[in-house]
Amino acid sequence: MQWLFEDCVLDLDRRELWRASRSVATAPQVFDLLVYLAQNRERVVSRDELIEAVWAGRIVSESTLASHINAVRKAIGDSGQQQRVIRTIARKGFRFVAELKAEGSMQGVDSPPASAEQADAPGLPARPSIAVLPFVNLTGDQEQDYLADGVVEDIIAALSRYRWLFVVARNSSFTYKGRVVDAQQVGRELGVRYMLEGSWRRAGNRVRITGQLIDATTGAHHWADRFEGVLDDIFELQDRISESVVGAIAPQLERAEIERARHKPTASLDAYDYYLRAMAKVHHGSRETIDQALQLFHRAMEIDPDFSSAHAMAAWCHCWRKVNGWMTDRPREMAEGIRLALRAVELDKEDAVALTRSGHALGHLAGDLEGGIALLDKALVLNPNLAAAWFLGAFLRLWHGETDAAIEHFAHAMRLSPLDPELHRMQVGMAVANLFQGHFDIATAWARSAALELPGFLLATAVLAASQALAGREVAACQAMAHLRRLDPGLRLPHLKDWLPIQRAENLAILAEGLRRAGLPE
Repeated sequence: MQWLFEDCVLDLDRRELWRASRSVATAPQVFDLLVYLAQNRERVVSRDELIEAVWAGRIVSESTLASHINAVRKAIGDSGQQQRVIRTIARKGFRFVAELKAEGSMQGVDSPPASAEQADAPGLPARPSIAVLPFVNLTGDQEQDYLADGVVEDIIAALSRYRWLFVVARNSSFTYKGRVVDAQQVGRELGVRYMLEGSWRRAGNRVRITGQLIDATTGAHHWADRFEGVLDDIFELQDRISESVVGAIAPQLERAEIERARHKPTASLDAYDYYLRAMAKVHHGSRETIDQALQLFHRAMEIDPDFSSAHAMAAWCHCWRKVNGWMTDRPREMAEGIRLALRAVELDKEDAVALTRSGHALGHLAGDLEGGIALLDKALVLNPNLAAAWFLGAFLRLWHGETDAAIEHFAHAMRLSPLDPELHRMQVGMAVANLFQGHFDIATAWARSAALELPGFLLATAVLAASQALAGREVAACQAMAHLRRLDPGLRLPHLKDWLPIQRAENLAILAEGLRRAGLPE
């Protein structure tokens, strides 16, 4: 979709602005401001509404908003004096006043004009966007609709907790109830990139729900699954199904967005696209890809200095470098990681992702386990479906000595997101917890799974060596230790306390004894 006004072309799909046939570089929030004002050109948009729409309700000063409005005007060749396109309405807000023409083709201004329906349709938001449609009731009994509708409402509410995701409100989604719809039509009418649809079937006391995630721009299927339960407690069943669906599709949405960003021309990348590319590198977890992720996160921060999640993920990359023994200038890198984590929390105290990664980084880099746990607990209040908050909070509880609680958190994270790209991190957490409890065979199994997934994972290899040694399997322990020494030749027994923030002395002693028996030198 393209919008034409004055001598400008606003390309919503490519997030590009052209003026006088030349591309105009715009910061993400400047572009979003322009799009939002154009979308709502029939009315005056208040300052508070702009802040909610573009900054997701974060605290933004009047001067910041004014500077972004000025940047919009500069980008489109307008000014505060002329106000040909963006008009300031005293004490009310702003209004887009230029004549605007919509075109559906991506081939330029000579394309045929879009239909009236297309012209009125909303453009895609800057964030990933999804509509959850009412599930089809296959029982034939309309009195059972409330059960399916309750699940859908819970899913909408749960997805809305992801601040990076734009979720269409229930009242808009439910206008499609009872209608046979086309995914691409829904995408155009609601202005979303993804659509979740499903069905509900009840037989006696058993319920089966199926769901599928569709790309509403292409009609392609990204995911499909089914969930079953017994109708003993309807509210508990709704909660469990909602949790399962959200836990399954959130990683799928992230993967789809990462893939979309990877195929986007580098010249048109904005802060969020750099962030997505960085997340893909983080999931690989190697030294090389983490270094690349750090560069991409910093590029996102250069474009958007207020991007809290980018700051937090960069801080977490420094944490990951510490855990794997990759730091070359440890004092400087740890100080930088702490700075980034504190800045992320300062930027947005309501961003669950930022609180999660920052809290974990502060626990590791600053040794503030209790403060980190508090941040992660707040992240779970904001978004109880965020698997990363469960397993990274579990790690801090593990180091703090709360082994039983840590195991429960790791298990919950794996139930939430069984195909998570960070599953190996959850597995090694379970391995450490079982090592501390003296369950050496179980610890070995979890550590082996994590090491197979990520052979360069230092902690997984260390736990594998220690658990094998404590179980009396000397040959296997020596093999794991040889790999450990290759990963980090400088690691020694006295370094363990500086390597991992283990507070309970007996837990540190178990790890040290296992590594000593496996052959780690003093």
